[in-house]
Amino acid sequence: MQNPNFRQPLLFSIAIQILFFNNFSTESTFCSEPMATTTTLGGVCPSHGSQKSSELENLARFADDEHNKKENVMVKFVRVVKASEQVVAGMLHYLTVEAIDAGKKKLYEAKIWVKPWVDFKELQEFKHARDADYSS
Repeated sequence: MQNPNFRQPLLFSIAIQILFFNNFSTESTFCSEPMATTTTLGGVCPSHGSQKSSELENLARFADDEHNKKENVMVKFVRVVKASEQVVAGMLHYLTVEAIDAGKKKLYEAKIWVKPWVDFKELQEFKHARDADYSS
């Protein structure tokens, strides 16, 4: 015979999961885009909004600084060209960054993992995307 107290935490856990997943049905949106209705939990979404521009610039500068320290180079951040994010245990930010390397404009792709509740920020990846064939 099972202990009735054993089933209470299990039932509570199931109830929380049902409530959580009901809030994230297929008609819910995880991206900030109003038309995004088929994005899955953990999917990558574009970053939008001027309120995020300073945060994205700070992340790009952080990525640039970390890359320069790690590789002992001098890549100079210019601007964020494109940004997207993915909800994980925290947030993964995918940035395409324009920077000057050896006097030439180049594009880099950076991936930064952020967990703000524990003051954690880590550069996961910083790689050359392609040479910038424009001047802006």
